[in-house]
Amino acid sequence: MNPIFDVTGLGEAMVEFNQRPGSEPLYLQGFGGDTSNATIAAGRAGARCAYLTRVGHDSFGHMLLELWQREGVDTSAVETCDSHPTGIYFVTHGPEGHRFSYRRADSAAAHMSPPWLAQGRPAEVLATSRFLHVSGISMGISAQACDTVFAAMEQARTAGAQVAFDANLRPQLWPLPRARACIAQALSLCDLFLPSLEDAVLLCGLDRPDAIVDWAHARGAPVVALKLGAAGALVSDGRRREHLPGHTVPVVDATGAGDCFSGNLLARLARGDDLFQAARYANAAASLAVQGIGAVAPLPGAAAVRQALAA
Repeated sequence: MNPIFDVTGLGEAMVEFNQRPGSEPLYLQGFGGDTSNATIAAGRAGARCAYLTRVGHDSFGHMLLELWQREGVDTSAVETCDSHPTGIYFVTHGPEGHRFSYRRADSAAAHMSPPWLAQGRPAEVLATSRFLHVSGISMGISAQACDTVFAAMEQARTAGAQVAFDANLRPQLWPLPRARACIAQALSLCDLFLPSLEDAVLLCGLDRPDAIVDWAHARGAPVVALKLGAAGALVSDGRRREHLPGHTVPVVDATGAGDCFSGNLLARLARGDDLFQAARYANAAASLAVQGIGAVAPLPGAAAVRQALAA
């Protein structure tokens, strides 16, 4: 393989409407979608990035294309669809944290399929990427999208790429038994498993971070980076294990913080950092992302992360 792209994401990107603080029901328009967020985060960290998806031939789809182009993310393998819309979602905030409401049924991205992926520009992008990043959300939006994720993992691995998989378990998208089965299969096929603690507890029924990491290794994941929210991350390569404490920062909005971690981790690995160096960088980046509103706008650039690490 002759890599052109450091990080390629595959999944569903959406337009976000995030509730602003105050008594009036005002919403700030932004962007989201877990693998898209992570890909943009990787790009801001200096990685060469591409994205694979389908968007609607509508104003929201055009906005996403313009976003990726502004961020330097290659969109040559993004397909615009006339018959299905771009998904949107709303974020509201309350005493228990942030909540999501989705309008994504029958979206363009839900109609991704293995044949679309196996030819033309999508196949070329996968064949020239160091890392492919996929998630449980990408699998949960439809049965054919799930098949597409597995096909992408197979194509990427055949080409010599490494596959990063974030569980991102959303029980409202699909029945929990099917989600657990599909995610377990993806876990066994990935090179890096990047779950959150909340998702991992639902998946395996364990609640101790070390036990969760052991569970993931036992099911085939060579590298595990368990995201612990404010408590940081627990990172393991099967031989060495390190807990990275969280940074004490004012939290404004945690939307997309885990995606920020994932994207920055992959970007630094692509640049030659070892796993634990990359994870420390990603941990600092995520602490900056929670200090702004939205999934994409607060994603930090490399200079801000280096400053945070130095401090």
